[in-house]
This record gives sequence, C-alpha cells and structure tokens, in this order.
Amino acid sequence: MSALGPAMPQGLAWQTIVEQAAASITVTDLQGRIVYANSALADLLGYDLTELVGRSARDFNHPDDPMLDESINDMVANGTDKLQVEKRAVRSDGQIVWVLISYALIRDSDGRPRCILAQHHDITERREAELRWRQTFTHAPIGIARLDLNGRWLEVNDKLCDIVGYTRDEMLTMRFTDLTYPDNTGLELLADLVAGRRDTGSLEKRYRHKDGHPIWILLRASSVAGPDGRPAYLIGQYEAIGDRETRDNHIAHLALHDPLTGLANRALLLDRLDQELAALSQRGGVVTVLLADLNGLKLINDTCGHRCGDQLLIAAADELLRTVRPGDTVARLGGDEFVVLTRMPNQHAATAFRARVAKSLDTDIVIGGRRTRLSASIGLATTQSPSTSASDLLHNADLDMYTHKQTDRR
Repeated sequence: MSALGPAMPQGLAWQTIVEQAAASITVTDLQGRIVYANSALADLLGYDLTELVGRSARDFNHPDDPMLDESINDMVANGTDKLQVEKRAVRSDGQIVWVLISYALIRDSDGRPRCILAQHHDITERREAELRWRQTFTHAPIGIARLDLNGRWLEVNDKLCDIVGYTRDEMLTMRFTDLTYPDNTGLELLADLVAGRRDTGSLEKRYRHKDGHPIWILLRASSVAGPDGRPAYLIGQYEAIGDRETRDNHIAHLALHDPLTGLANRALLLDRLDQELAALSQRGGVVTVLLADLNGLKLINDTCGHRCGDQLLIAAADELLRTVRPGDTVARLGGDEFVVLTRMPNQHAATAFRARVAKSLDTDIVIGGRRTRLSASIGLATTQSPSTSASDLLHNADLDMYTHKQTDRR
C-alpha cells in the first residue's frame, strides 16, 4: 500500500491508478516535503514508504544538484506550471541513480499553488552510456567525428584535430569536402549512407592538412538511425595510414580479410590450413575444421533488406570470435558460410568443440529493432594425416554440414 501524509485526502480513485503506475510518483507540499509517494518510488530509492512520507525531498537529493524547493520557488515566481530536470538521487544504500524528473505545479480552484506532482524516471543506464561514449570519443587513439547528413562536422575529437591540423572551432565551420581533393571526395559513400543503401562503409582517401600537404587516411563511416528508423547523422572514424609502407601493409591486410566482418577470407584460411597440416607430424593432435551455414539469411535479406542481413552476418562473426580460443582461425568464405580452424587433442575434443560452437550460434539477437533467432547448421571434418589436403577437409566439412541441415529440417 502507498503511504499518505496528513495533507493528502483519503479514498480518491487516483490513488489506485498512481499506486499501480510503473513510474515513480510523489506529491510534495510547497516546502518540498513529501506528502505522498507510490511503491515505485520506494523501489527506486530503496526505502519503505513509511520512511519517505513526511521527509523533505532534499534528504534524497545529491548535494551537488539543485534542490526541489529551489525549483518550486522558481516555478511559483515565474508562473511556470511544468518543469523537467535531470538530477541525481541517493538511495538508502548510498548508490547514486540518475533520474529524469517531470514536475507539475498543482493549483486549487482559485488558481493558488497547492502542491507539486513529480514523476521520476530512472535514466542511469542512459547517462552511463552517454558517459562511456563521451570518454571513448574524447580519449580515442583515432579521430572520431559526428557529422550531419550534408557532411558538416558537428563534433570532432582532439585526435582528429591533430591529424588534420585544424582547431575544433575551425572544423565545426566546415564540411569534410573542404579538406578533401576533388578526385577523392568520398561523396559516393556519403550518398549511400544518407539514402540508407548502406549503414557502414570504409575507404582510403587523401585529406589536405592545414599546412597544405596531403594525408592518407582510412575512413570508416556509419549512419545512426533516428526515431523514424531513417539515418539521422553519421559517425566517422579517421586513422592516419601514414607512409607508403604502412599503406601497403594495410592493403595486404584487406586482401586477406573479409571487409564486412573483419574475419579471415578464403585465401588466408587456406594458407592457415596448409600450415596446420604441415605441422601435424611435429605437433600431433587433430586438425579440426567446422563449417557453419547460417539459417535464414535469404529470408532476412528479402523481408528486411541487406542491411539487416549484414547485421546477422556480423552478429554470427562476433559469436564465433567469443567462442573460439586465441590462435584459432575464424573465416568467412562468402555468403552465409563461416569456417573455424583449430587443433584439438583428439576426436572426442573436436566433437565437443563442435557442440560448443553450435550452442553459441543458437541464440536470440536483435536486428533492425526486432528480436531474431540466430541459428546454423554445422559440419565437422578432422584429420590426423599431414597428407590430407585443405580442399578435402573443407569438402568433408561441407558434406557433414549438409547432413546436419537435412536432419534439422525433419
């Protein structure tokens, strides 16, 4: 039951409604003393209702934040009936929570202020996420910027300013094209992101330093959707590639990795497979290959679009990377096929590893704001013979995967 102070009339129907509301609600007098509180507020602050009613709201306020009676005075003095603030509350255990408080000044029939109705919403998780983003943005070892859909910089971090030689104030007056060369603007990527044809992309491009010399930069850009699901702004990450040797190393990396997931591609996988097979005589064990074929990618592409399909592929890659051991190789062969290459002590361990990977790819994920089931059919192939070819191992894993897929459909 809720607690009522002496200033609050009894038996009103609104009490039942407010008591069952999910939002934390209080009523205070004009001095900031709580005369009513519902159970949700007690849960938020960690007190019994009897410990709340009759006390000043100041008692639960973080000392560095504005007090309620100050807000009340401002509302009465300015004739304002509504006010919304974000502030910190201190729980009974000393934990600090961020709350969004919506105040409403309640007047009597003669228009005189009588009390304050307040709704409290716990926004701690949101504020912590904002703080993590701000710390990442500020202290990142690479340049990061937020841009509008016309390519104008809205926020830039210190590292990006260091890379291009401009101050923050100077950059916030410019579009990114002001620093790029006419033959290397990146406008095609911008158009794709703004139109929603892609939600992320990367390219190498030249920027013009404030001193006039060119800088090679690896740009990774992504769109961030607004409430309507359409791109609202862009996030850019900028990494100076440096001299020709550094650029050549980066290009070599791109040649051996899948651009969407960052996993090894077929060429790198075959090279690693050949190395593992060649080392069997000295190292022993069982070379183990898992081939995972995702279920439902075509359906997601057809019903939700290829952006959602890409998110499914990235989610699968992340699950695999979390499951395998350091030193294992995870590759994407293309389409919806992934391969895991590892070395196991025996066949039993290889079979157990397959079960562990299958479990990791059998989970719920959120794609395009909807909960979606991630699942896959997984084939296993092993060998203890150095004479086995990489192509034979992949072929055997594919056959085993197909057998599991047929079984799963029954």
